[in-house]
Amino acid sequence: QVQLVESGGGLVQAGGSLRLSCAASGRTFSSYCMGWFRQAPGKERDFVAAVTRSGRNPYYTDSVKGRCTISRDVAKNTVYLKMNHLTPEDTAVYYCAASTGFGTPTIPGDYSYWGQGTQVTVSS
Repeated sequence: QVQLVESGGGLVQAGGSLRLSCAASGRTFSSYCMGWFRQAPGKERDFVAAVTRSGRNPYYTDSVKGRCTISRDVAKNTVYLKMNHLTPEDTAVYYCAASTGFGTPTIPGDYSYWGQGTQVTVSS
């Protein structure tokens, strides 16, 4: 198993930036593809970004392309999501997830382990 703990959320003005972190413990971090999802009130949990075991070939949902960067630091067992040019539409609880699958899964059901989430609120 792997345990995931997100941090870095908060309140930010539109146009601002945040870097979310997800610290992993348990089984070997490099055994998992890692992803970020978000869930706004009353909405489904949506894919944001994912990165392969090697850290190569990150994949993003269209709405964050060019604004977000996902990366992983194997030495620190941590995956990051840097978000720039935030808008109120980015307001949600952001979840980190780990998958034993391959590539960059985009469906929540492809992920076996989840963090507790971190709230991101963007004010206009």
